[in-house]
Amino acid sequence: MTPDNISEVEPTIFSAVITPHRSLDRVGFMVLMGLVAFVSFVAGIVFFIAGAWPVLGFFGIDVALLYWAFRLNYASAAAYEEVVVTSAELKVRKVSHKGRVREWTLNPLWVRIDKVTHEEFGIERLFLVSRGEKLAIASFLGPQEKASFAQALSKALNEAKRGPTRTAAS
Repeated sequence: MTPDNISEVEPTIFSAVITPHRSLDRVGFMVLMGLVAFVSFVAGIVFFIAGAWPVLGFFGIDVALLYWAFRLNYASAAAYEEVVVTSAELKVRKVSHKGRVREWTLNPLWVRIDKVTHEEFGIERLFLVSRGEKLAIASFLGPQEKASFAQALSKALNEAKRGPTRTAAS
C-alpha cells in the first residue's frame, strides 16, 4: 500500500447522543394504567348502581385519554440529538420524533458555547455560536446535565482547537 491510497479517518474527540428523559418505563406505565383503570371501573360501578349510569362512560373516556396522552409522550421520546467533535469539524444532528433530520457541520475553531443561566435554577439553554449564528443544543437535558454537557463539550472544542496530535509510525 502506498500513502496515496490510505484514507485517514479523523479521530473522534467527543461524541454524545442526547435523548429525552422518561421517568416511567413500560412496566411502570402498565402498572399505572392498570391502577387507573381499576379505580375508574370501581368508581364507575358505584355510580352505575346509584343510578348515574352515564358516569361509567366518562370514567372510561378518562382512562382512554390518559392512555392516549402517555402514548403521545412515549412517541415524542424517539427524538434525539447527536453531537460529534473531531479536530476538523463539529457535527450536530437533530432527529425529531417524526424522523425529520436536520444536520449542521461547523468548524470547531470558530465555535463557542453560549449559555442562558438563571440565578436560582442554573443553565436554562445552551447554544453553539459560530459566525454570528446560534444553534440551540441539549434542550432535552436538565440544568445540571446541561452544565456537565457544556463542560465536556467545551473541553472537546478546546482539544479540537489545539489540532490533531499524531504520533510517528515506527
